[in-house]
Amino acid sequence: MSQNHYQVLGVSATATAQEIKLAYKRLAIQFHPDKHGGNTQYEEQFKAVNAAYRVLSDPGRRASYDHQLRAAVLRAEEARRQQQYRAQGQHVYGVPMPPAEPLRTRRPADSAERHYRTISKRRPKFTRRDYLLTGGLFVLLLLFVVSVKVTMDHVTAVSNYEKGLQAYASQQWSTAHGFFSEALEFKPRHREALRHRAEIEQHIYHNYKAARNDYQTALHQNNSPRQAAVLLYRLGQCQSALAQKDSAQYNLTRALALDSTLSGAWLARGELRLFDLLQFEPAVKDFSVGLRQREAAGKTVSLKYLTYRGLAYYKLRDFSGAREDYRQVLLKNPKNGQVHFLLGRLAQQEGNRSAACEFFRRAMQLGYLYAGEALSQSCP
Repeated sequence: MSQNHYQVLGVSATATAQEIKLAYKRLAIQFHPDKHGGNTQYEEQFKAVNAAYRVLSDPGRRASYDHQLRAAVLRAEEARRQQQYRAQGQHVYGVPMPPAEPLRTRRPADSAERHYRTISKRRPKFTRRDYLLTGGLFVLLLLFVVSVKVTMDHVTAVSNYEKGLQAYASQQWSTAHGFFSEALEFKPRHREALRHRAEIEQHIYHNYKAARNDYQTALHQNNSPRQAAVLLYRLGQCQSALAQKDSAQYNLTRALALDSTLSGAWLARGELRLFDLLQFEPAVKDFSVGLRQREAAGKTVSLKYLTYRGLAYYKLRDFSGAREDYRQVLLKNPKNGQVHFLLGRLAQQEGNRSAACEFFRRAMQLGYLYAGEALSQSCP
C-alpha cells in the first residue's frame, strides 16, 4: 500500500509546521541523490519527500489534502460495513455467505403473565441537595466569569501602562496621557498610572484640578513613606496653584514629615509662605533648608529660589541677607533685570538714592519693564 505524505515525512497528521519543516530537512539530506551516486531508488524517495513537503508546507493545500484523506477513510469504512452486512444469498468473490444463526428467544408468555400494571406518573421534585448543587454550580460559574474579567482587565491595564511609559520617556505627552487613561479605565486604582497622568496634567497641560484628583486617588493606595511624601508634595503644588493655601501648606508639611530630605517640598512650602501666607521668617527657613539640600545633592543652585529668599529677607528688613542672595544670583546671571530692580528697591530702603537710580536704569536696559515706573518716580 502506498504511503501518504505524512508517512513519507515520518510525522503525525497533527504535526506542526515547524515539525514538518524539520522532518523534510532531515530526509532531504538523507535521500539526496548526490550523496548516493545517482541511485534511482534514493532519487525516487527524494522526489517523494519533496512532493510531500510541497503539499504539507502550504496551509491551503494541506487542508485540502487532509480532507481527501478523511474522505478516503470514510469510503473505506463504508465499504467494510457493506461487505459485512451483505445478503445471505450474495456471493463474495464467488463464495456463498454462511447461513445466519437461528434466533434464540424465550418462550411466549402464558395467560398468567399477560396482565398490565399501570405505573403512576410522578412529577419530579427538587430536593435540598439538588438546590445546593444548582446554587453551587451557579456560584462557581459566577466566580469563573469574575476571575476572567479581573484577569483580562489587569492584563490590559498593564499593557496600556507599559505603552504609556514608553511614550512618556519619549516625551510624547498626548500619547502617554491617552495610554495612562486607557489603563485606568480597566484598573482605576493603578497607582503609577495615576501618578504619571497627574504629572502630565500638572506640568504639561497645567490642568491642576485634574492633577489634584489623580494625586488624591493615588494617595489612597498602598504607598511607601517616600512615595506618599512625593505624592503629597505634588498635591500641595496643585493646591497652591488652585489658591487652596491652607490645604497646600498642610500637605507640604505632611510630605516633609514623611521625608525631610525632599528639597522640592521645602522650596514649594517656602514659596507658598512667602507669596500667599505672608509668613516671611518661616519662608526664609524653608528656602534655606531646600537650597542647602540641593547643594548637598550636587544639584545646580536654583536662582529662582535664591531670589525668593532674598525677597523674604527684604520683607523682614534683613537687607544684608537680601543683598547677599541678590549678588549670588547676579554672579550666575549678570543680565537678570529683576534682581537689578530688587537691588534698587533695597538701596532705596537704605536711603542710597544714587545707587537705587543706577540699579533701576540697569534693570530698564536689561528689559525689566517694571523698573521704568520706579525710575520715573524716584529718579526724575
